[in-house]
Amino acid sequence: QVQLVESGGGLVQPGGSLRLSCAASGRTFSSYNIGWFRQAPGKEREFVAAISRSGATTLYADSVKGRFTISRDNAKNTMYLQMNSLKPEDTAVYYCAASGFTVVFTTTSRYDYWGQGTQVTVSS
Repeated sequence: QVQLVESGGGLVQPGGSLRLSCAASGRTFSSYNIGWFRQAPGKEREFVAAISRSGATTLYADSVKGRFTISRDNAKNTMYLQMNSLKPEDTAVYYCAASGFTVVFTTTSRYDYWGQGTQVTVSS
């Protein structure tokens, strides 16, 4: 099993930046593809970004492409989501998740382990 803990959320003004972290413990972190998802009130959980085991492959939702950057440090068992040029529509609870599949997926059903989430609020 893998345990995931997110941190770094908070309140930020439009145009601002935040960096989310996802710390992993348990089985080898580098054996999993990692994804970030978010869920706004009254909406379904949606894909934000994902990164492969080695970090060589990254995927982004169109809504965050060019503004968000996903990265990982396997030596520290930690994954990051750098969020720049934040918009009010980015407001949501952000979750990191681990997938044991070889392919990097964007769907929630392909992720086996989830963190508890961290709130991001973009508001003036």
